Amino acid sequence: MASLYFKKPVDPSARAEMTSESASQGLDMVATYRTFLQEDPAMTMPVAAIEALVVLLGKTEVSTASELIDILARAVAELKAGVKNAISLSAGCDMFQRFVLRNIQEYGDWEACKRHLVTNGGLFLQRAKESRHKIAELGLPFIRDDDTILIHSYSRAVTELLLLAARQHIRFKVFVTESRPTFEGRRSAQVLRENGIPTRIIVDSAVGYVIQKTDKVFVGAEGVAESGGIINRIGTYQIGLLAKSANKPLYAVAESHKFVRLFPLSPFDLPNPPPLSFSTEDDNKDALSADVDGLPSGPLLDFTSNDLITALITDIGVLTSNAVSEELIKMWYD
Repeated sequence: MASLYFKKPVDPSARAEMTSESASQGLDMVATYRTFLQEDPAMTMPVAAIEALVVLLGKTEVSTASELIDILARAVAELKAGVKNAISLSAGCDMFQRFVLRNIQEYGDWEACKRHLVTNGGLFLQRAKESRHKIAELGLPFIRDDDTILIHSYSRAVTELLLLAARQHIRFKVFVTESRPTFEGRRSAQVLRENGIPTRIIVDSAVGYVIQKTDKVFVGAEGVAESGGIINRIGTYQIGLLAKSANKPLYAVAESHKFVRLFPLSPFDLPNPPPLSFSTEDDNKDALSADVDGLPSGPLLDFTSNDLITALITDIGVLTSNAVSEELIKMWYD
C-alpha cells in the first residue's frame, strides 16, 4: 500500500487562502493547525504546526526582522497554549523558530530574507514530511523473517516501517496493545490486517504474558528528550521495563523533528501533568471519563528512560541515546 504520508506539496499561495482572516486581523493559529490535521490524518502534530507557521509567514506583512520574530514567538505561544499534550507540537515549533532565526541572520536585505523564508519554509516542511519514509528504510534491517513483534498504541512511523517490511515480503507477526484509554491500538491492527500482516490485539495488562513470545518491540514517540528517553502514549514505560527484564530489544521509532529540549526524569516532569485524584465514588469513571475536549481525563503520556531503549531509529540515522543530545546541539548551535 502506498504511504499515506506523501502528498503533493501545498503551494504557499494555497496555504494563505485557507483562512479568510487577513494578516492585520490576525491568524487563528490553533484553528489553522487543526485544519491541517483534519485534512490529512497521516500528518503528525509537529508537521501540522510547521504548516500553520508557514501560512503565517506567507501572510505576514512586517518591515523588520524583529517584528517577524515577535509575531512568530506569539504564534508559537498561542499554539502551545491552545493544544493539549503539545510536546511533539512544541518540538516542531521550536525547530521552525530556530530555522527562521538562523536564516534571518544571513540576510541584510529584509525583503529578500522574507522571500527566502517563505520559499525555504516549504522545503523545510517537505523534508520533515519525507522523514518517515527514510525511517522505514533505515529500520528495515531490524525486521527479519519469522519475527514476532510487539507494538504499542498507534504510531505512523512504526506503521510505515512494518508496511515497508511487508512489501519487501518479510514474513512476521505482530502483537498490538489495545492502548487504553484511547484504544489507538485497534487502529494499528486494522491497518496491518488490511495489508496482510498477521496481527493479534492484546489488552495492555497482557504484555507480561506475551513478552517471552516476542522477539523485539517497536514503539513510536510523541517526543524524544535530550537524554534519549522518549515521551509516548501511556503504557510505554511499563512495556520498556518488561522488555528489559525479558532481555528483548526495544526500538523507539521517531522523526528527528520530534527531538525536544526537555530533560525529564519521570512522567511528572513533563509539561502540565494531569493531577491524580482519589475518590470514594465509582472508580470506573477515573480512567475512562472524558474531559471537555472529549479526551480521557487521566494521563495520556508517560516517560521511558534511555536505559530501557536499545536504539532510536530516526530519519537522521540509527542513534544511541547519547547521540540525541549531540544531534540537538547540532540543530540548535551549529
